[in-house]
Amino acid sequence: MTATTQFAPAPETAVSDEQLLARFRPVFDRIREGAADRENARRLPFEEVEWLRAAGFGAVRVPAEWGGSGASTRQFFRLLIELAEADSNLAQLLRGHFAFLEVRLAHPDPAYREHWARAAVDGVLVGNAQSELGNATFEEASTVLTEQEVDGATRLVLNGTKYYSTGTLFADWINVTAAHGDERVTVAVPTTAPGVTRIDDWTGFGQRLTGSGTTEFRDVVVDEEHVTRYSRDAPRPTAISGFYQLVLLATLAGIARAAARDAVAFVSGRSRRVGLENPVEPRHSPAVQQVIGTVSGLALATESTVLAAADPLEDAFAAQRDGVTDLATFDDANVTVFRAQGVVIDLTLQATTALFEVGGASATSEKLRLDRHWRNARTVASHNPAIFRAQAVGHYLLHGSLPARPTPEHRSATGKDADA
Repeated sequence: MTATTQFAPAPETAVSDEQLLARFRPVFDRIREGAADRENARRLPFEEVEWLRAAGFGAVRVPAEWGGSGASTRQFFRLLIELAEADSNLAQLLRGHFAFLEVRLAHPDPAYREHWARAAVDGVLVGNAQSELGNATFEEASTVLTEQEVDGATRLVLNGTKYYSTGTLFADWINVTAAHGDERVTVAVPTTAPGVTRIDDWTGFGQRLTGSGTTEFRDVVVDEEHVTRYSRDAPRPTAISGFYQLVLLATLAGIARAAARDAVAFVSGRSRRVGLENPVEPRHSPAVQQVIGTVSGLALATESTVLAAADPLEDAFAAQRDGVTDLATFDDANVTVFRAQGVVIDLTLQATTALFEVGGASATSEKLRLDRHWRNARTVASHNPAIFRAQAVGHYLLHGSLPARPTPEHRSATGKDADA
């Protein structure tokens, strides 16, 4: 690896797992208590997001010197798995926020790093508005940034429509991709800016409470300091692609844990005897015990896989802070996550299906909403299809590099709001 001057100091990670769990687990427990009722009523978790905001969860990765928790990458993903077990919607809707913050914590400008770090500590949350309906590729944005005369001055103005705007309904700022002439840019936009409209029209059968619907931008005036400009000619690699994906995998691992938890709770509360010969109460049935043991093992495997993939990300973020430009560390981190993707998806879907083997027809009660675990898992698993990621891994193992498709994560960002 080739290192240049250090860009950002390594964050402090002296906080212990026990300290983090003592701080956040009570909030997760409160969130879990109402999860099935929220699902039945399709009540968006505005109140629960506020609980997390008040507890400082949005700043869990911010170094302690700026008032955050200073959690390591592995500690962060362990907490995210627990949050996803409580309610997978909450874990996913914060995905854009944590990815936005992660790249800013490694920004070469110390003042800019501190600005967004302290904003997170103050409770600021950032939503995601990048994908559009109907575009041939992710990078072909119909949303545009143009120069226009506004009140006698030339200003940057944003126009376009985004879908899959996960977390934006709950956010204070939005991270938006757009085209500015021939350039690809991202723009940080306050949700309160005139011309911003957030719409709750997400129609997926799972993760229904993530606010992943439409966001419209109509003549939104943008400050230059919040525009990121990307260049194909001077790549500065990162592992943010792997980070985005591992948030989804942590969400799946939490769903698998919830399936195991709910299987035990369901069986423990039943007295109707089961079995074709010598019926016994469900908790005494060897067959039921076997199913619960299997689901528990699947949940353990998903969590272990996610946490193992977090370690190379930690190395990559440290390399980025040190100004390393060699691709190897970053590709290794991304590929490790991509390798984990198919495994975690398969195991979680197995767990959320096997859950129903412990209860017969009564397990399908809408009051229990045990079906939400499979629906949520299937929806999360549909992000960034695993078949393409598996192909990328195979290409990497055979040729020593990822497929040569330029992506935003492997481009250099110039300008104040750099995603690199």
